[in-house]
Amino acid sequence: MFCEVITILIARIFVWLILLIVLPDLYLDWQYLRRHPRFTLKKRVLWWLPCIVMLVYTVALASIKNFVPTDLRWLSAYLSLVGVIVMPKAVFAFCSAIGLWWARRHHLRVNRGNIIGAVGAVITVILFIYSITIGPRQFTVRHVDLTLKDLPKAFDGYRIVQFSDAHIGSFNHVMDHCLERNIDSVIAARPDMICFTGDLQNLQPGELQLHAKDLRRLATFSKGRVPVISVLGNHDYSYYVGGSEAHQREVERQMVEMQKSLGWRLLRNENMPIVRGRDTLWIAGEEWGEIPKAKRCPNRSDLRKTLRGIPKKAFTIVLQHNPKMWDLHILPESKAQLTLAGHTHAGQIELFGLRPTMLSYKEDYGLYENSGRYLYVSCGWSGAFPCRLGATPEIVVITLHRGDSAQ
Repeated sequence: MFCEVITILIARIFVWLILLIVLPDLYLDWQYLRRHPRFTLKKRVLWWLPCIVMLVYTVALASIKNFVPTDLRWLSAYLSLVGVIVMPKAVFAFCSAIGLWWARRHHLRVNRGNIIGAVGAVITVILFIYSITIGPRQFTVRHVDLTLKDLPKAFDGYRIVQFSDAHIGSFNHVMDHCLERNIDSVIAARPDMICFTGDLQNLQPGELQLHAKDLRRLATFSKGRVPVISVLGNHDYSYYVGGSEAHQREVERQMVEMQKSLGWRLLRNENMPIVRGRDTLWIAGEEWGEIPKAKRCPNRSDLRKTLRGIPKKAFTIVLQHNPKMWDLHILPESKAQLTLAGHTHAGQIELFGLRPTMLSYKEDYGLYENSGRYLYVSCGWSGAFPCRLGATPEIVVITLHRGDSAQ
């Protein structure tokens, strides 16, 4: 999701982004370079060259026809340049300007804003480098215990391992060992069922070939006794792929076939029973859901079809990539006791408990409850741009417990 958000922002806040790139250089040139005798016109032109490159780069990304570039390395390179050039310069210029105003107001000879700005710029670079090197390689196993009054007796203690937003192409060649570790962790959690809630690829199913054997282990380690149940995320369709309609359909077909070849049970507005002894719970997998009239990623969800055939009083778990669907129609139009989702990546950045996705998602990460019904939103494993600062990649082990009222 992170790259989609960035691409949208580049287009929507184009003017503000241009100002962010240009204003710091204008301030620094006006306040320092033009007054310093060593900075000749030629050197000042060289100083402005990175700014000019970023302006051209920004215009190019804002004008692409696809939602994200076909080659994501262009977007990754752009974000890297923003992180190591634009943001540090903007932090320094902002602090310096405030310090200059303060110094003039109080007749001080030293602009302390320069010192604060220099420290802030260094911290910005350090945090960015951490977010693209160490952050994506971190990993945690979260444990959630849920007590549910409607849980069938035979499923007391049932362990579900959820993972989401794998974006396998971002692991290839650079973080292979991290993906292997993640899969080992899923298996080591001793699951009774494994649920994947969408976004297996970045753009093309071919990204999965390098790690198909590792992904297949999820379905084979137990000799088929532990089901792996999945749904498609927005990246698993052809929304971000150019070409003809026939080509886009072929890309989707390849993704569906790939998941089947892994031994996973892909649910596309479908459901299936899980039987233990005389008891049954139902897993319903809904396709990508989006707010009405979305043009770029059209709605594929059909909750009525997804739940068709499930007994009214049955214990039901819904898999849906987009957590917005929980409030939009899963809560009001079903009795599903547990919903598992992903998509947000927890914004890929969390500082002091704050995440950018909080601005657009009511439920953006973690466990939520409404009248005894639950939603868990996973922050996933990676992203089309594998940047993580605080929003640590995870699997979640959900253990179901039968409530006293059900006995």
